[in-house]
Amino acid sequence: MRNWFVDFLNLFYPNLCAACGEKLLTQEKVICTKCLVDLPRTNFHYEHDNPVSQLFWGRVNIQNATALFRFQKGSRFQGLLHLLKYKGRQDVGEELGRQLGFELKKSELFNAVNVVIPVPLHPKREKKRGYNQAECIAKGIAESMGIEMQARNMSRNVETQTQTKKSRIERWKNVDSIFEIKHPEKLNNKHILLVDDVVTTGATLEACAQELLKTQGTTVNIAALATA
Repeated sequence: MRNWFVDFLNLFYPNLCAACGEKLLTQEKVICTKCLVDLPRTNFHYEHDNPVSQLFWGRVNIQNATALFRFQKGSRFQGLLHLLKYKGRQDVGEELGRQLGFELKKSELFNAVNVVIPVPLHPKREKKRGYNQAECIAKGIAESMGIEMQARNMSRNVETQTQTKKSRIERWKNVDSIFEIKHPEKLNNKHILLVDDVVTTGATLEACAQELLKTQGTTVNIAALATA
């Protein structure tokens, strides 16, 4: 009931915190400082062999991987993610992306990245939603890190079924060979940061990374807002 009330208030009073519904201070954007501090952070971006990185070991040759928060059911972070994905709150994604970018800038593992690429949605799904939530996150990261974003260079050519209730093998089969790079020359010798909202088995990110690594001289790092 409380989450519903906060969602309702945010439709009419965008100067309220998207997480708790309290009034934002002048210097605060979208989410109040207290809620940002209270979100369950992982600090994985300082550890090369963190649990998110380990998801990709032996599967795809990425450099580093991280997620800023832990996904917990019923948490304020889940509420924020719900606003981003289903309530049109693109500003929530951009602000959380900025926070992720600020943290990545502090880490020696990620400070060489020079282009951000969001995991693409299929055009039909993006048209239905009106935007790509991963692109919102990538936009915030690019802003706070001061680097380029290429939001349309990678495309998803097959509309897959939802991944929610699939096993790891089923998830991989669901996304195998569905991504395409439109202008690979724009990625030559780039240090890429591949971005998504939540990483679970990593199958979608793995498929994207495999395609990106076909481009000459590229390295790939992965960053998500949260790990399940």
